[in-house]
Amino acid sequence: MAARRGRHGATTRKIPVKKDIHPKYRPVVFQDVSTGYSFLTRSTVSTKRSIEWEDGKEYPLVTLEISSSSHPFYTGTQRLLDTAGRVERFQRRYGVQE
Repeated sequence: MAARRGRHGATTRKIPVKKDIHPKYRPVVFQDVSTGYSFLTRSTVSTKRSIEWEDGKEYPLVTLEISSSSHPFYTGTQRLLDTAGRVERFQRRYGVQE
């Protein structure tokens, strides 16, 4: 097999992919345990649990502690810090005079 030039001028060779060393890439359901939100995607993650999806098929199930449906940044429920109160408390505690 002749060498060929790649995009940046380097020579490239075709290297055969090794068989049976790659993890299985399959559809998997991820479920947020705090909100119950589930979504179907593809992944190589391994799990022993499974769930029946909306299409009637059974898929491996991965549970998540937090997802976009429960994360404060995405849901808009972020707490704002009271920085003014902290400064005043610091000044009272350490006796800073103005």
